[in-house]
Amino acid sequence: MTIKQLKWEIFVITAIGNFIAMLDSTTVNLALYPMSVDLHVNMSQIQWVMIAYMLVLTVFLPFFGKLGDIFPKNKLYSTGFLIFAIGAFLNTIAGSFGQLIAFRCIEALGASIMLSNAQAIIATIFEGARRGKALGLNGCLVAIGGMSGPALGGILIQYFGWHAIFYPCVLTGILGAYFAYRLLPHSVNNDIKNFKFDYKGFIYFTISLFALLLAISQGHTWGWGSINIILLGIVTLVFGALFYFRDHKINYPLINFALFKIRPFTFGNLAVMTSYMAMCTNSIILPFFLQEILRYNPLITGLLILPYSVTLSVMAPIAGRMSGKYGSRLLTLAGPITYCIALTMFTLFGKNVAMWQIVLASGIMGIGNGLFQSPSNNAIMTSVQKEELGIASGILALSRNMGNILGVAVAITLFETFRNIFFNNGNIYETAFLYSYRTTMCFGILFGLTCLTFAFVAYRKN
Repeated sequence: MTIKQLKWEIFVITAIGNFIAMLDSTTVNLALYPMSVDLHVNMSQIQWVMIAYMLVLTVFLPFFGKLGDIFPKNKLYSTGFLIFAIGAFLNTIAGSFGQLIAFRCIEALGASIMLSNAQAIIATIFEGARRGKALGLNGCLVAIGGMSGPALGGILIQYFGWHAIFYPCVLTGILGAYFAYRLLPHSVNNDIKNFKFDYKGFIYFTISLFALLLAISQGHTWGWGSINIILLGIVTLVFGALFYFRDHKINYPLINFALFKIRPFTFGNLAVMTSYMAMCTNSIILPFFLQEILRYNPLITGLLILPYSVTLSVMAPIAGRMSGKYGSRLLTLAGPITYCIALTMFTLFGKNVAMWQIVLASGIMGIGNGLFQSPSNNAIMTSVQKEELGIASGILALSRNMGNILGVAVAITLFETFRNIFFNNGNIYETAFLYSYRTTMCFGILFGLTCLTFAFVAYRKN
């Protein structure tokens, strides 16, 4: 059968890569609190379960996106599934905090291969309104991963412990590797013999990004004026400049900076990044609030987070289909406005908040994200040429995961800073926690408004 005849089967396999990445992310979010208790680490340390994963995933996105333009999709994507499954299996037997971080990095390598190529594969096999529909359905499957994550994770943690949350990823990864190898395109790019990769530029990029993210995540612990942070800032600037100037000189750059001359591409990616920062502000702190302050068990916590994924899974394909027919502009403006309303509701939460209020706010948050993500992805991928879809997909995934990393690091840093300030001012711990939670949500609203601004600039009519 031809690729055209198999395009929906290929779509499902590709989307499953995003599905298990979201499933893993939401279950790990839920498990951070029991992990911190079991491994005897504090909140600043346990965030590295997320940050290490996203850091490795992010720095390799341009590399694997570039490979996706050259090498057979079936071999590359099935390798991603397999590495992800191996990492997930090792996490099930992790006996210490150090082992867990190391195994999460292995898992992240596999996820990076899948996420850097998923949008490109979908955008290659679908065109026009069908592309919007496919990207919307992809968003729906991602949302189902998020939807099943809290509920499934809550059950597994409650009855089998946090190690068990990685079992579904092992099974899905193995099955995904088999079907990806069988059904995805086997063809090899004719330019493979002339393929060149900027390894030196990749090293510059990796060092610069790692230094930046390490500084952001550890600034609160080390002190923003400490010698460590200053040195990391210098390393970020020096290696970032080396990467930028090198990629402008060579004719096989890691990142084609000419793409950033396209306004919808540049500001669209900035909007995606800040939208994920807004999402992470709540998603990383809310499970701690539900378990530590409201004293809900992991199962109840997962069920209370579930409405976010339910409404997202309903809204994403609808918004994707509408963007394919009518354009993305209004939808990408409505999304941030909607989830900013939800974040405002979260700023009002206290010890006596009712379950229905949590469910309502989570549901509205999902509607807002569903309205934004699929139309935004569609507009970004449509703005580039077909031969640039691979690297464009890698940059889009880079923006998404930069938003995740920055969101986690900034949210934890802000939360702990404000909590210490309020606690040192004579408040009891629970009161200090609540004040800090509400203040951190205000910064989430700020990120959401920034996303709204970028989206307005990206898709405004000339």
